[in-house]
Amino acid sequence: MNPPTRRRAWPRWARWLRDILLILLLFAGLQWWQARDLRQGPAPALSGTDIHGHAQSLAQYRGQPVLVHFWATWCPICRMEEDAIDGLSADFPVITVATTSGSPAELAGYMQREGLGFPVVVDESGDLARQWGVVGVPTTYILDPKGNIAWAGQGYSTGLGLRIRLMLAD
Repeated sequence: MNPPTRRRAWPRWARWLRDILLILLLFAGLQWWQARDLRQGPAPALSGTDIHGHAQSLAQYRGQPVLVHFWATWCPICRMEEDAIDGLSADFPVITVATTSGSPAELAGYMQREGLGFPVVVDESGDLARQWGVVGVPTTYILDPKGNIAWAGQGYSTGLGLRIRLMLAD
């Protein structure tokens, strides 16, 4: 009778790598599932008034990649992304739309308390969000220089991931 052969175990680093890849695959699948119904193709028009009463329009950014970010003050995931969006706004064109988050004065107070400086279009009724097919926040779109949606995602996105997608959209 032959002695049982012992199967050699994977080294620890290989098991960790396998686990990390599995987690990344699950995360990517979840991101795809959440974004499956988001608008694709040419971006709809976006214009409105910001928290300071100035007109904002997506048309002013034609010819360069732009990040369009729908968020709400009451959304905890949106709060986690605020600093990343603020940092991106220093380097790239960014339009954010605060949906169902209050009046311009309330939003201006929120932005001041949080120390944020990115542009905010007020969408008290949620009409802009509906026009863009947003069913949950945060929802982020990256547009290419021609105004087409190059990427769309719902849920948390890292600042680095958004930065890379903006550079690739150019």
